[in-house]
Amino acid sequence: MKTFYALCLVLFNSILFAQSGFGYNGYLENLQTVWAPKEINQWVFSNSISNRINFSWYASDAVTFNASLRSIFDYGQFVQIIPGYADIVSKDNGYFNLTKKIASDKSYVLYSNIDRLNLIYSKNNIEVQLGRQRINLGKNLVWTPNDIFNASSFLNFDYVEKPGSDAVRIQYYTGIASSIQFAYKLNSNNKATAAGIIKINQWDYDFQFLGGIMEDDYILGFGWSGQISSAGFSGEITYFRNKDNQVYNRNILVAALSGNYTFSNSLFIHGEFLYNSAGKTKNAGRFNNIFTLQYSAKNLSPAKYSAFSEISYPITPLITASTSSIFNPSDKSFYIGPSVEFSLTSNIYLLVAGQFFIGDKDTEWGNFGKFYFLRLKWNF
Repeated sequence: MKTFYALCLVLFNSILFAQSGFGYNGYLENLQTVWAPKEINQWVFSNSISNRINFSWYASDAVTFNASLRSIFDYGQFVQIIPGYADIVSKDNGYFNLTKKIASDKSYVLYSNIDRLNLIYSKNNIEVQLGRQRINLGKNLVWTPNDIFNASSFLNFDYVEKPGSDAVRIQYYTGIASSIQFAYKLNSNNKATAAGIIKINQWDYDFQFLGGIMEDDYILGFGWSGQISSAGFSGEITYFRNKDNQVYNRNILVAALSGNYTFSNSLFIHGEFLYNSAGKTKNAGRFNNIFTLQYSAKNLSPAKYSAFSEISYPITPLITASTSSIFNPSDKSFYIGPSVEFSLTSNIYLLVAGQFFIGDKDTEWGNFGKFYFLRLKWNF
């Protein structure tokens, strides 16, 4: 496998000079963040300049090579006050360390990360993908208990591509919307996640069934997506059983339901409900830290019950306003995230957004204060 990655790095270099069968895109952005901590009477400022480049080389009708490189420069007070910030953001959770901390000091960090590096072989009904890739098994938009390979937090709005995994995925298509799949990945701790997946289409619904292991747990999962009348309806259920008989909460069930509807005037509404059998019904703040990257399909929220809502509306063809919220009905804490995005040109966008965490001390959302964001993004 390491030989494969060495070959991929050589190809990554060589495709820059290819004259045909080659494509690329990406973006350059500047994200300004202001944090108003709840218990500190001082605003904290930070800035992030990031660049992403996606490369694709279509070597033949059957073989495609993909590579994506992120380069990020974070600086400001935020870097100073978060303990181990540079190590947190530059930690690579994959089996191969494809993240490099280039430079850092008390107030800044510059790092690069290759989050896609894979070969795809596709012939007739068979597709094999080998390397760093995103294996997306989620049916919902926010909470995805089936997404055992690449679960990611809704709050991380600035990383829409989501992290990849060092994995192999084999798919055999039995129909236009049905397949049999097998996927296997290793993480930085040499722990494996593997699953067999069956996808079928019936009654105008897409169904998926999965079974396998996620690190220390055996898993069984089921998901679906379709429509009720003209409203979107999806859901995911995953059962986790720890391999160790002595572990507390050995059996955990995580389930999420999602619905959405778009009105004739383009008003979009969306709601989800999450259940975690191992979640807390009292204050969940001691078990939640939005500044760490500890997030998985088994731990989508420390609360037993969570509710999500979202509404979005294009005020004009060039201005879109939206707001989202997450509510913990047990400890009464909640999150609100308003945003307005302006399309300045066909490929330049300005986003003004906030993330407000409200609740008593040690509740799920009560300890984090308020965040304000201003982002300018150029797509190319």
